Amino acid sequence: MTHKCIGDIVRSVYCSGGETVKEGIKMREETIEKHMNAILGVIDKEREREIIARRYGLFERKETLEQIGELLGITRERVRQLEKSVVAKLKEMAQKGEISAVNTAQDTLLEKVSESGYVMRTLDLASALTGEKKPSRLTVSRVAFLADMSPDLILMGDNDNFHQTVTVKKNSPAKYVEENVEKIIASIKEFGKPRPVEKIAEAVGHSDHKHTAALSSTSKHLATLNGHWGLVKWPTVNPKNIRDKIYVILKEQGKHMHFNEIADAIKGSEFKRKDVTTQAIHNELIKDKRFVLIGRGLYALKEWGYSRGTVSDIITDILRKAEKPLHRDEIVKEVLKNRFVKETTILLNLQSKPKFKRVAKATYTLEEA
Repeated sequence: MTHKCIGDIVRSVYCSGGETVKEGIKMREETIEKHMNAILGVIDKEREREIIARRYGLFERKETLEQIGELLGITRERVRQLEKSVVAKLKEMAQKGEISAVNTAQDTLLEKVSESGYVMRTLDLASALTGEKKPSRLTVSRVAFLADMSPDLILMGDNDNFHQTVTVKKNSPAKYVEENVEKIIASIKEFGKPRPVEKIAEAVGHSDHKHTAALSSTSKHLATLNGHWGLVKWPTVNPKNIRDKIYVILKEQGKHMHFNEIADAIKGSEFKRKDVTTQAIHNELIKDKRFVLIGRGLYALKEWGYSRGTVSDIITDILRKAEKPLHRDEIVKEVLKNRFVKETTILLNLQSKPKFKRVAKATYTLEEA
């Protein structure tokens, strides 16, 4: 899109005198676009509108200073100077209440961010405003622009540690957000495992756990799943592959499950990607040593005390640990603690496997090697 097109777009929706149509409390995508264009319309020079639009990614993807300079035939430094000057002027006008679109937009943005604990990822804010679970990249960029123009809000840029975030200036300035997120991360590390946000809030001295959750959501080092927060590198809150997802499901259920049940649970979960086949899940269950087959299609976690192997292997382990002959009833009882199989299956193994020797009536021991 050329800068001529952007100028045409702005003029087509920008009303004479700088006024914009006021919408209801919910800001649909078209409303967000109207507010954005009304603000751009305040900028007199078309080249400066072009720079702002491209730097914020308001019509296409965000562009670098070099890309814009090459397009407009000016240096990178000149683009930076113009951007800084125009943004400063817009913010000054907004502070004085001279841009009605900012006033209208800020009221809604301020309400949404305040409801969410005075801190909110721009992506989440765009979602809350539009009602879209996954708002478009353009919508997110436009919401960020509106927030950056709002005097009572702060737009924190995306970096290695934080997602792009909007905060309420008087409640959660940028330094406050950074310091408190550090405290939250330190607290979670001390816990050593994912914890409910209420526990984390208590640990860091926050009276409002919604505020703690909002702060946590801004960090690229934290993740949440099923109401628990943890480090993003922990698979229990940020499972990245099928195996991790299976582990989370079993851990959450706290009991053995059939592989079909595991597949259904994954499809109905909060995982980001859950379009997996039952066969793929079964394959991973077989390969991963964290999972133990304890019955026909039934799997449990090894960490629950289950051991891998056949029924014959389980009997062997039981007799070896006992260090003495055991009655078949004792053997059956112990095997059933590890396997969901029929008693006849256990007895058949005792009678047919050469590794087991009957030493008395219904009493067995291991055949000496």
